[in-house]
Amino acid sequence: MNLFNIISEIEKVDPEIHERLNPRRAAIKNITSFGSKVAVAAMPFALGTLFKKAYGQATSTVVDVLNFALTLEHLEAGFYNKGATTSGLIPSADSAYIGFVTRDENAHVKFLQGAITASGGTPVGPATFDFTGGNNKGNGPFPTVFSSYATFLAVAQVFEDTGVRAYKGQAPNLIGNQDILTAALSIHAVEARHASAIRKLRHDLGHDANIKPYIVSTASLGNDTGVAAANNNYKGEENVTQGGVNLVSALKVSVGVATASFDEPLSKEDVTALLVGSFIVSN
Repeated sequence: MNLFNIISEIEKVDPEIHERLNPRRAAIKNITSFGSKVAVAAMPFALGTLFKKAYGQATSTVVDVLNFALTLEHLEAGFYNKGATTSGLIPSADSAYIGFVTRDENAHVKFLQGAITASGGTPVGPATFDFTGGNNKGNGPFPTVFSSYATFLAVAQVFEDTGVRAYKGQAPNLIGNQDILTAALSIHAVEARHASAIRKLRHDLGHDANIKPYIVSTASLGNDTGVAAANNNYKGEENVTQGGVNLVSALKVSVGVATASFDEPLSKEDVTALLVGSFIVSN
C-alpha cells in the first residue's frame, strides 16, 4: 500500500486534497517513520482518522444540527424574554439571577445564527410557541406559566434539562467539524449550569424541597421534577447501565446515585416529539 499513490489518485477528483490535509502533512511524514510492521498495522486506522479530519461531516448535516439547536434556543430565549417583560412575574430579588440566564440564551441565538450563515446555511426564525404546552391551544398543563413564578421556574427547568440532553444527543453529528463541535459543547456546558441554577432556585424557594441541582431518578421514573406532565422529557434518565456495566450491582450504590452520575442524551426525534408537539407549534 502506497499512501502517496492513494492521495495522488484522490487528487484527480479533489484538487484541494492537499489544502484539506494541511497542516496534517506532518502526520503523513510521521507514518513513514514507523517501523514497517507498525506502519502496516496502523495504516487503516491512520487513513480513516486522516480523511475523517480532512473532510469531516457534510456541511448540510452541520447546518441541520445547528438549525435544530437554534430552534431550541429560540424557544428558551423567547420564554425568558416573555417572562422578563411580564410585570410582577419575577421577584426583584431574582431579576438579576434570571437576567443572566436570559442574556445567555439570547447570545446563543445570535451565535448560532452567525455559525449557520458562515456555514452557508439559512438560520431558521423563531417558531410559534405555546408555553402552556398546549399545542397552540393555550390550555396545556402549565396555564399559569406567566402568572405564577413557581410554574415559570418549573417550565424553565424542563426546558433546560431537555436542552442539555438535546445538545449531547447531537454531538456525534458534529465530530467531523471540530470548531462547531467545540462551540456546541461550550453552549452545552452553559445550559447544564442553567439547569442546575434553576433547580437550586426552585429548592431554595421551597417550590420543591426534594429537588437537587442534578437529576436523581428512580428505577421506574426518570423525572425528578415533581411535574408529572414532564415525565416524557426525562425518558431514559432512569438508566443505571453504562457501557454494559450495571452501576447498582457493580458499585453497590443506590439507583439515585447511579442515575445522577450520568446524564442521558436525547435524539432529535425524541426532542421533536417532546417539545415540537406541545411547546413549539410551528416553524
